[in-house]
Amino acid sequence: MAMSQKINRRNILISTGLAGAGVVLGGGGGYAIAQTQGQRTMQHNEANIIPFYGSQQSGIVTPQQNHLHFAAFDLITENRDDIATLLKIWTATAATMASGKPIGEGTFPEHAAPPDTGEALGLQASNLTITFGLGPTLFTKDGKDRYGLASRRPEALVDLPPMAGDALKEERSGGDLCVQACSDNPLVAFHAIRNLARQARGLAVMRWSQLGFNRTASTSKKQETPRNLMGFKDGTNNLKIEDPELMKQHVWVGDEGLSWMHGGSYLVARRIRMHLESWDRDFLADQEKVFGRRKVSGAPFNGKEEFDAVDLNAKHPDGTPMIATQAHIRLAAEDTSIKILRRGYSFTDGMDITTGEQDAGLFFIAFNRDPRKQFIPLQTKLGQQDLLNEYITHNGSAIFACPPGTHEGGFIGEALFA
Repeated sequence: MAMSQKINRRNILISTGLAGAGVVLGGGGGYAIAQTQGQRTMQHNEANIIPFYGSQQSGIVTPQQNHLHFAAFDLITENRDDIATLLKIWTATAATMASGKPIGEGTFPEHAAPPDTGEALGLQASNLTITFGLGPTLFTKDGKDRYGLASRRPEALVDLPPMAGDALKEERSGGDLCVQACSDNPLVAFHAIRNLARQARGLAVMRWSQLGFNRTASTSKKQETPRNLMGFKDGTNNLKIEDPELMKQHVWVGDEGLSWMHGGSYLVARRIRMHLESWDRDFLADQEKVFGRRKVSGAPFNGKEEFDAVDLNAKHPDGTPMIATQAHIRLAAEDTSIKILRRGYSFTDGMDITTGEQDAGLFFIAFNRDPRKQFIPLQTKLGQQDLLNEYITHNGSAIFACPPGTHEGGFIGEALFA
């Protein structure tokens, strides 16, 4: 009897989620956007729209937006088919929201929970992108093959190793699934995560989330380099999405490994708290020594402008290096073969009540073709030697496999479950 009740509850929750998403499932895993009936019509605005469907997920090589809401989820279902169902719901809903339309587009009865929470009604999509990822614990957890997917775990989806300077908190790390919502309107990004979390009820629960503002990288040649909360320009030498060859080489998974990840990418997220009170008391000369760049112009010590080439061999008249041996720019630039696509944001989560200091910093996001060859060796080096480590603490960490995009009628991660 108890088992029957559990199954019935799960089926009810799934059906509710599907109805809220405006999804009708049929044979072969397809779906259609359903028009709901009722007395109130929701309007939408089609301006500033980034297409959701495509060979690759949006939100990776999309010009970076100004605001982020990122969330990681833990699955609570024991049924593998439920995961595919959830991804179908999420895919359909994400496509709707990215197009600037409300969930359950059309009208619906007043005497029922509305399919859309409503806070973004009347707003443009504001370049909303929604990117989905799958964590290592979806495949294996505590040594167990949870859903019969262990053999389909990509080799590159490794558990990130412990790194110098880590003070990771479990409640800010990991996750079976992730959703990255980016928009030029913070309310639109919040609305996206809120509604996807709502649809996951009964199947997955939010493990942690992070709001971000003020992009800390430029991903397009058309964007100016932003400043981080330490006041320095951040991401001057970031990869630019206008170069498809660099994207192919450093961001997109090629024909190596499992076929379901071909055309996807690996997302690494790190919550990096900045000890701003200590930083703000430091002399300007010391701050610039840490980064190896001028604070105002962003120029390397050997140059005058931000984009002047960095000369790691440049020396002062007394023979000492212009750029300190442990300066951030030197450690990040010494191995030119290692490149990642940075897509991070500043964050502030109020005050740390244990210290009375600001809980603020950088929510670092990087996309890699293979984190074993990119993020891990780069961060290992930075963690051991970087002068910046005196002023920062990594207290959150996660890695996810972001499958390729999909077409209308398909869903993100579909090939994994085929």
